[in-house]
Amino acid sequence: MTYACFSLEIENHIAHIRFNRPDKANSMIPEFWTELPEAIDRISNNAEARVIVLSSEGKHFTSGMDISVFMTGGLDPNAANTHVAAEAFRYKIKQLQETFSCLERARVPVLAAIQGGAIGAGVDLATACDCRYASEDAFFAVQETAIGMTADVGTFPRLMRLIPEGWARQMAYTAERLPAAKAKEIGLVNEVFETHEALLEGVMAIAGQIARHSPLAVTGCKAMANYARDHSTADALDYVSVWNAAMLRPDDIKEAFFARGEKRAAVFDDLKPVKR
Repeated sequence: MTYACFSLEIENHIAHIRFNRPDKANSMIPEFWTELPEAIDRISNNAEARVIVLSSEGKHFTSGMDISVFMTGGLDPNAANTHVAAEAFRYKIKQLQETFSCLERARVPVLAAIQGGAIGAGVDLATACDCRYASEDAFFAVQETAIGMTADVGTFPRLMRLIPEGWARQMAYTAERLPAAKAKEIGLVNEVFETHEALLEGVMAIAGQIARHSPLAVTGCKAMANYARDHSTADALDYVSVWNAAMLRPDDIKEAFFARGEKRAAVFDDLKPVKR
């Protein structure tokens, strides 16, 4: 399938989504907001890959929401009944939010390889991924404040959980650029690589390591991590006990041990497709 905003390649159990509008700083045009969740849901539901990598071509990861999105179905300040228009606009925002929530919902890990700017909605996108990695020239900016609006498609609930509250507030209040080194220091990114090429090479190596493990074990890790983040320790412990009681697979454990002893790559079954 051909996409307007990115290319998609699947090889060695890794789905690589590469934003390919570098001349427009990979801005998120209207098509992006439907194409990305469609691609992510398809990969996840059909078990087409064991891990997803998001990267970009050009100088910037993404400059965020394209101005054309504001021009289509947005809030009209001159509408006869602004309260009615605002109520409808709320549903447009919820639709945009779903574009990034699909990354959390995916059955497989999603890794972001960030170069240059992750600006505005780019922060929302990055924070919805499982892990973030950056090149030395990367930066993050909650740009919405600088253009007179409050970020609304995922920044606050996710950023506040990932980094110290004071930093999240400072980024939002000031719209300043947070450089890659500082992002690593406060835990927003896992690792910083010297160049764009080293970044992609490093992230693909991590993706390959994930893909070599049991897909059932990895999807269990993601499900438990998401649940533990949003629930008490007692609830999370109870859920993981139920999960393993139902889904612990002795064959995968045996294969992992035998493969290690025989110094070979383990062979695991993929997840089964799910119908939507």
